[in-house]
Amino acid sequence: MEHLDKFKQVITELKDDGRYRVFNDILRTRGSYPNAIWYSKYSIKKIVNWCSNDYLGMGQHSYVLDSMKTALETSGAGAGGTRNISGTTHYHIALEHELTQLHGKESALLFTSAYNANQTTLETMGKIMPDLLFISDAENHSSIIQGLRHSKCKKEIFKHNDLDDLESILMSNPGPKCVVFESVYSMDGDIAPVKEIADLCKKYKAISYIDEVHGVGLYGPNGAGICERDKVDVDIINGTLAKAYGVQGGYICGKREFIDAIRSMASAFIFTTSLSPVLCAGALTSIKYVKDHPELREKLQERAQKTKEELTRQGIEVLQNDSHIVPVIIGDAKKCKAVSDELLYKDGIYVQPINYPTVAVGTERLRFTPTPFHTDTMIFDMVVKVKSAMRRCGRTKWT
Repeated sequence: MEHLDKFKQVITELKDDGRYRVFNDILRTRGSYPNAIWYSKYSIKKIVNWCSNDYLGMGQHSYVLDSMKTALETSGAGAGGTRNISGTTHYHIALEHELTQLHGKESALLFTSAYNANQTTLETMGKIMPDLLFISDAENHSSIIQGLRHSKCKKEIFKHNDLDDLESILMSNPGPKCVVFESVYSMDGDIAPVKEIADLCKKYKAISYIDEVHGVGLYGPNGAGICERDKVDVDIINGTLAKAYGVQGGYICGKREFIDAIRSMASAFIFTTSLSPVLCAGALTSIKYVKDHPELREKLQERAQKTKEELTRQGIEVLQNDSHIVPVIIGDAKKCKAVSDELLYKDGIYVQPINYPTVAVGTERLRFTPTPFHTDTMIFDMVVKVKSAMRRCGRTKWT
């Protein structure tokens, strides 16, 4: 059909720009994480995974798997309905209670993903408060951007982590407002000045809304995130049951009345089959385990720092930050894809290229996510192979 040519054109342009995304067929191997198996078009190959967001390896932990097996055997595979119609199991209630305890909030609400939690919550806030002004960090995640767009509320964008710009906008807008920001920004790995932003929100009577998906499980005495680490009270917290907790799902925490209103008014929540109780059981166990094992968080930070030091020592440009994320700047989409392919096909190193629109043109990168299970040998081997692959692909800019 002629009008379908537009879709073909989009794909052609993406490939020409080096931005076409390929889903690599991999199989994680329980008990040997971060090792995995890659099923390429031509062969089956053992690889080391350097880009997983299962930051603490909890997706393969025996306690988590055992609890999921128990839930599967007692409850079955699915929830059996929406939350309102038979899909609220005892596992959902227990998990939401655990999340309120983790974050010190009055109530929590589960979603099928943190993306869905962000988009749905922000959209529904606009439905309830159509005169609300959203003030959003310039580097916020796509889920936030989409949520604000669908809210139909007015919005202002403040420069990334710029407190002066944020205060200027707050001062100029006396009506109801909500500041939306992240704790750990996933592409650059920088951490927001959370306390200062929260203080400005209190000063100008704005709702504070934080996305902690790259913070929960990884920071703070109990793994509740940057807010816990920095002893900051934020009105609404968005978090994930994936990433540090290694399972699936998302959530929000906040005041009881706020959570109840979102539960009652959010279409994407109301009309969606609820999370499997099997996932809820695994997430519940993971949260409790991570809370009691701070050594996992400490080891993750040590491994990330070690990786940054070794890359820098070899003259490879690393975007410095204070988090567990290790971005290596390539600066060209085609070269970024080429380096990633070289590492995977020739060296068994799996790290995805990050290109526009995820990051700005000219800042294309490889984003490494070391875990507590990446050994010194793995780090040294990866660094040598990255440097070699960058040379082969014409990446000549070194620090």
